Amino acid sequence: MRIGLLGTGPWAQLAHAPALDGHAEVDFVGVWGRRADAAKELAGRHGIRAYDDVNALFAEVDAVAVALPPAVQAELAVRAARAGCHLLLDKPLATTVEQGRAVAEAAREAGVASVVFFTTRFQPETEEWIAEQAAAGGWFTAHAQWLGAVFSGGDSPFANSPWRREKGALWDVGPHALSVLLPVLGEVRRVAAAAHGPGDTAHLVLEHAGGASSTLTLSLTAPPAAAGAGVELRGETGVTRLPASAQGAVSAFARATDALLAAVRTGRPHPCDAAFGLRVTEILAEADALLSTAG
Repeated sequence: MRIGLLGTGPWAQLAHAPALDGHAEVDFVGVWGRRADAAKELAGRHGIRAYDDVNALFAEVDAVAVALPPAVQAELAVRAARAGCHLLLDKPLATTVEQGRAVAEAAREAGVASVVFFTTRFQPETEEWIAEQAAAGGWFTAHAQWLGAVFSGGDSPFANSPWRREKGALWDVGPHALSVLLPVLGEVRRVAAAAHGPGDTAHLVLEHAGGASSTLTLSLTAPPAAAGAGVELRGETGVTRLPASAQGAVSAFARATDALLAAVRTGRPHPCDAAFGLRVTEILAEADALLSTAG
């Protein structure tokens, strides 16, 4: 499968490009970016072509991987799908329901496969744990916390990201928490409560259709010594916690690429497709509205 990359920022450099370059089953052919000089630099590093015209890239590949801010991703994903390109997208799919719905509808109407890269979901330990807990059932409640030090640690490559500065932890790490909770606890019936914490910290309470509840604590402004992520489930079988993973982002993105290849070959949607990305966007938008009301 011939694949192109949209985006040249830190995430494209650290995860997307190395994973695509080293993947045995894809032909990494080119990159397009909003800054032509950055595209040329990244292309030179991987021995591929830098495209000045994104439509020219769409015309010469079977699929695109996207490492761009959500609003930019949504617009280009719609155009790529309509050009017949399969989609390997990043989380969040979009930051408005309208944008997310446009991507999901474009992928469905064009008949292209889609996978949204929720990093944690594509780590093998997480995948196995989710399958086991979903099969066990009987969960009473869960707590997820994703605490980053992006805005407090001083050395994060994402600290100057405009969209993260604007949208905060809810939209940046909230998708990770939801990607783990939803396949275990089931659909979110409603966001029951949302409150602000220090900095960009957000606290959410979710009601799930199966009767369980979950709480989420999300932040990009935690002290570096307090940073970390975890999920704890409590139910009829006791208490279980999400295991740590030894896999990094490059390995996880390679697995996401495998997932897209499988979806293309089989025609079966992946659980983390654009439709799932849209559902995550809807939940986050509901939480965002409550947080706005909270002041």
